[in-house]
Amino acid sequence: MSNAPAANEPVFNERGLLDPLIPPEADIQRSLMPPDGKRFADWMESRVARRSNRRYDWDALKFQADFDPRYRRAQMRYVGTGGTGVARDSNTVPAAHFTFSTMVIPAGNIGPSHIHYDVEEIFFVLRGAMKVICEKDGERWEAVLGERDLISVPPGVYREEHNIGDEDALMCVMLGSPKPITPVYPPDSPLTKIKRDLGR
Repeated sequence: MSNAPAANEPVFNERGLLDPLIPPEADIQRSLMPPDGKRFADWMESRVARRSNRRYDWDALKFQADFDPRYRRAQMRYVGTGGTGVARDSNTVPAAHFTFSTMVIPAGNIGPSHIHYDVEEIFFVLRGAMKVICEKDGERWEAVLGERDLISVPPGVYREEHNIGDEDALMCVMLGSPKPITPVYPPDSPLTKIKRDLGR
């Protein structure tokens, strides 16, 4: 039997709070300054994330696709590791105040309903047509987003994304924390019972 937490299990810090242990702002500010002894050009180059040395990670959310192939999608990380539960990726710009990635969603596929309690999440559609469905306190809202459309989903709102187009959709995804808490699913979602390895 696995000791891994269920996909819907809340993550608490040592203070018992649903808190991603973001360092104090002074430490974050210091981390944005050039390290002692590092040349300016080398420091600036360390803050560049080039498409040419990145790959789409189809395994970041594989546990969902293993449950239902319609949930198959891939993340390409640029700033931090995002909210997919990937613990480390040394090929990203360090996150100070937010994460940034792109997501490929094949035609007909879905980002299942989930909620972030700690951060706002932004979806910016680069290619394709995405239907976004949001729910809070029994109320439901939906909209279709096309190229260069954006939605900012506040914390505490369930959101799901459906690729309603005939081609792969491509979205930018930003989360408003350097280390967002892994999102959870609606209590009645079968994804709540899935065990996942968060140590990747």
